[in-house]
Amino acid sequence: DQLGVNTIRTLSVDAVQKANSGHPGLPMGAAPMAYALWTKHLKVNPKTSKNWADRDRFVLSAGHGSAMLYSLLHLAGYQVTIDDLKQFRQWESKTPGHPEVNHTDGVEATTGPLGQGIAMAVGMAMAEAHLAATYNKDQFNVVDHYTYALCGDGDLMEGVSQEASSMAGHMKLGKLIVLYDSNDISLDGPTSKAFTENVGARYEAYGWQHILVKDGNDLAAISKAIEEAKAETDKPTLIEVKTVIGFGAPNQGTSAVHGAPLGLEGIQKAKEIYGWEYPDFTVPEEVAERFRQTMVEEGEKAENAWREMFAAYKAAYPELAQQFEDAFAGKLPENWDAELPTYDEGESQASRVSSKEVIQELSKAIPSFWGGSADLSGSNNTMVTADKDFTPEHYEGRNIWFGVREFAMASAMNGIQLHGGTRIYGGTFFVFVDYLRPAVRLAAIQNTPVIFVLTHDSVAVGEDGPTHEPVEQLASVRSMPGVHVLRPADGNETRAAWKVAMESTDTPTILVLSRQNLPVLPTTKEVADDMVKKGAYVLSPAKGEQPEGILIATGSEVDLAVKAQKVLAEQGKDVSVVSMPSFDLFEQQS
Repeated sequence: DQLGVNTIRTLSVDAVQKANSGHPGLPMGAAPMAYALWTKHLKVNPKTSKNWADRDRFVLSAGHGSAMLYSLLHLAGYQVTIDDLKQFRQWESKTPGHPEVNHTDGVEATTGPLGQGIAMAVGMAMAEAHLAATYNKDQFNVVDHYTYALCGDGDLMEGVSQEASSMAGHMKLGKLIVLYDSNDISLDGPTSKAFTENVGARYEAYGWQHILVKDGNDLAAISKAIEEAKAETDKPTLIEVKTVIGFGAPNQGTSAVHGAPLGLEGIQKAKEIYGWEYPDFTVPEEVAERFRQTMVEEGEKAENAWREMFAAYKAAYPELAQQFEDAFAGKLPENWDAELPTYDEGESQASRVSSKEVIQELSKAIPSFWGGSADLSGSNNTMVTADKDFTPEHYEGRNIWFGVREFAMASAMNGIQLHGGTRIYGGTFFVFVDYLRPAVRLAAIQNTPVIFVLTHDSVAVGEDGPTHEPVEQLASVRSMPGVHVLRPADGNETRAAWKVAMESTDTPTILVLSRQNLPVLPTTKEVADDMVKKGAYVLSPAKGEQPEGILIATGSEVDLAVKAQKVLAEQGKDVSVVSMPSFDLFEQQS
């Protein structure tokens, strides 16, 4: 076991040294807890990677410790080679500076911006609880796995981790286990300069179990703590492991070892302390064999047993099993959009209300569709009226009460989507997109097709005043690469915008919706479904073949443009009106 721990340490410091860049401190201090978790508890099959729905999930929230994760992935038998470790932090390598999902085999989430990994792990645990309650039957635990995260002091200082941890405690997510690399050091210096609260007491106040492991090198104590965490079914667990950052390095226990290579002399001294007598980038045969047994062979056995059980489940519950498989494949049911509402010219309704009507129909047609709001469901109109709330008593419920926690909501949505098996949406006021923006950015980087329902756009919000009137928000979200931003002009464009969102498999969508009523515009009932996905279209053409001008508008201003067209016509000016619900979709046409 000790040789295995030291292999993780030496592979990590060798990778950082070769790159002349990176963070050796966390891998050297946290290697024992990572080794104990991966070889003794983590239920994964490296050979099939993410193709097994019921695998455990592991999120390295402290993403700067990526050298340790890549070393683990290599040892466990994922598609990460020694050559990949030698290419750590290099251009186009499989081992970038911070872990990237869909880029490196075995990585479950893109992490690096601290705190968000914990919040995504909360989302994964929510998805596990929801799917288990939806699909499990007597003798068929189709969904039964743990979500593990590894974090540092920095993660726990971040507000998003505090929002998400509060939410997880309230939701009693007993299958969420966070290992806390508690080394009293952050990048600038000792945590005593900025972070002195009793973290364990804080987590107990959130409704978590807190377990302290006093010696971060004690593998037996770490493993026992993980067993205790798994035994507690009604509370998430924070396992605080007291470690020495950069264990074995000449400058261990200081911030100097956090984020810089050790240097050849420092590495040599550390390897002497480890009793390491192998060349750089070496995996001793007995360590390779240990990982082969504990991860590859055990993982294969576990997945085969699950597949055997799922075959019996499929025979007993064919419809549920098909629904489960389709949901994980991202496949929408046939005719899922058949009952979506349409609106006639002359009707008038806020696009947030049209969105509500669409959500009701989507929830009937798509069993995997669920979501909620950051305490604004009555205003965002995100509640599914025919379904239960997602609570510890009813994890199968599809209405999530995220509370006033916009950033945690969006990050948890990312985790839910990364987990697989459901489609998630979440709502708040558009002006509060600034509270959750980093999670939208991470959704774009991770290609998670989450759906943000952002209502009360523009100054037309009215009496709430300037704090609640989005002004710069629209330009700012449109400037974010890899995000579909749709601002529909009426009920029919809203329906079509939702269709774009649901059909997206790799891009997050922001729906920008009005508080005020918007008249249903001419022709949208017939053309919106085809035209909105193109981003822009001529809504009201000029009378002549060659217009004298083009009025381009989006959302609530399209009606104003149509009215302006009439005024201009009275003045002898022949212009056409273009509705442009989505700049980015329009730009993709060329």
